Amino acid sequence: MTDVQTIADRIVDNIEKVIVGKHSSVQLTVLGLLCQGHMLIEDVPGTGKTVLAKSIAKSVGCKFQRIQFTPDMLPTDVTGVSVFNQKTREFEFRPGPIHAQIVLADEINRATPKTQSALLEAMEERQVTVDGVTHPLTPPFMVLATQNPIEYEGTFPLPEAQLDRFLLRIQLGYPTKDEEVEILDRQQYIHPIEELEQAVSVDELLAAQTAIKEVYLDSLVKEYVVEIVRNTRIHPDVYLGASYRGALAIYRLGQARAAMFGRDYVLPDDVKALAEPALSHRIIVGPAARIKDIEPDSIVQDILENLPVPGAQVTS
Repeated sequence: MTDVQTIADRIVDNIEKVIVGKHSSVQLTVLGLLCQGHMLIEDVPGTGKTVLAKSIAKSVGCKFQRIQFTPDMLPTDVTGVSVFNQKTREFEFRPGPIHAQIVLADEINRATPKTQSALLEAMEERQVTVDGVTHPLTPPFMVLATQNPIEYEGTFPLPEAQLDRFLLRIQLGYPTKDEEVEILDRQQYIHPIEELEQAVSVDELLAAQTAIKEVYLDSLVKEYVVEIVRNTRIHPDVYLGASYRGALAIYRLGQARAAMFGRDYVLPDDVKALAEPALSHRIIVGPAARIKDIEPDSIVQDILENLPVPGAQVTS
C-alpha cells in the first residue's frame, strides 16, 4: 500500500498549498477521490468550496468544469444537446459541462428537481444518455456539489435518491485567526491556485483506485459496518435510516483510509472515523427529534458510542 500512501500524500500536500488549516476535510476529499465517489460540500459562502474543487482537478491534471446551478437551468444545460447540422444534414451531439473529469456543481440546490435529476445517471453509472444515445464519461469522474445550509429562499432541497449518491458530506468551516492571517499572506500578490502544479498523473490515480480494493477487511469489521448502518434504521430518533449504499461507502472508504496510512487491512478505528461523514446525509430525522433539534451527526455518534467495537478473532 506504499504506492497508494505516496500518491494520497502528494495530492493532500499539493491541495494544502491552497487550502489552509483544513487537513481532515482535505483528507476526506482525497479519500472520496480514491474511492471514485462524489462529494457534497455543505457550508456557508467564502469557506473555499470552489477553490477545493479546482485544487483537486489541478493536482491530478484533470479536465475541470463548473456548473452554476440556477432555477431556470434545464437538464440539457448539464448533459448536452443534439443540434441539427445544416451542412451534413445530421444531428450532432454537443456535450454539456458534465462531460469533464472533475465537475463542480455549484449551489446544486438552486436548480429545479428536474435539472437536479440530470445528474443521477452520471453519478451512478458514469454515463449520460441524450436522445437515446449513451455517452460514457471520462474517468476519474467526480462530482463535487456545494450548497449553503443557511440560505433556503429560492432553493429546492435535494431528494433522498440524490443525497444517497454522494459518498461523503463534509464541511470546511471558517479558519482560525492565525490561519486567516496566513491566507492573507499567501494571497498578497497572487492566488496560490494560479501557481498550483500537477502532483500525480491520471494513470497513477486510476492505479491507486484499483489498488485500494485489495485492502483486507476482517469479517468482524464487516459485521461492525453493517451493524452501524442497520442501527440507523431502528434508532428511535430516525424516520428513515441509511441504505446499503451507506455500508458500501464505509467499506470502500475504510479500504482507502487504511491504504492512505500505509496499511493493507482496515481497523474499527477507520470505520468510526468515517461513519459520520458517510452516513449523516443519508439519515432522515423523525418529526419528534426534529423539534428537539437533534441532528443526524449526533445520532451517528450515539450509535457509535453504544455499539460494541469488535476485537481480534481468536484462532485455535
